[in-house]
Amino acid sequence: MATTRRTGLVEQVIDQMRTLVTSGEWPIGRRIPAEPELVTALGVGRNTVREAVRALAHAGLLEVRQGDGTFVRATSELSGAVRRLCDAELRDVLEVRHALEVEGARLAAVRRSEEDLRRLTETLAERDAALAAGEWDRMVVTDTAFHLMLVECSQNPVLTELYRGFTEAVKASVATTVDSEAESDRHISHQDLLAAVRDRDSERAAREAGGFIEELLSTLGSAEH
Repeated sequence: MATTRRTGLVEQVIDQMRTLVTSGEWPIGRRIPAEPELVTALGVGRNTVREAVRALAHAGLLEVRQGDGTFVRATSELSGAVRRLCDAELRDVLEVRHALEVEGARLAAVRRSEEDLRRLTETLAERDAALAAGEWDRMVVTDTAFHLMLVECSQNPVLTELYRGFTEAVKASVATTVDSEAESDRHISHQDLLAAVRDRDSERAAREAGGFIEELLSTLGSAEH
């Protein structure tokens, strides 16, 4: 009976901590309170807190860094599992991006709202401004944000959560493939993709979303040979 009660208590603490993560009270990248603070705040023993942290770390929501503390890594078990794949090869990342972004763009063209379109337009304008100014860090951040926003416009929560958990890998792939030495007009443009979404042309949106990734994959293949 004691074991049963203890298991139930651990599950309660896991649920409480998971809620703090999913609600954003503990945002991604933030170090969570130290063990003594959690013991006090949750009203449980150290071992219970440790088991809960261990379980959430195993699920991918938390990351324990020895000597530095425990940090929020993902907002759900699903995105946590995807984040563990973020060290994959560039080709693998681009192939997964192709699969997710093509369908995301196809659905977004049909389901996007006027507010979605406004946000997409503003984000792409910021991305292009950063590109023109040669502000590469800002360009990478805003380019990644544009792609995430486009998938969110699909209004498919499973697709969105998968992609959201994959954004670290997306950001890394953008940073890796951008050529800071090229002229601004030689860089990939997403204006035609945005136009397709604006026109609610789902097939053209899918082609535009897949086209630039296929181009990157082709370039990567040539470099490998």
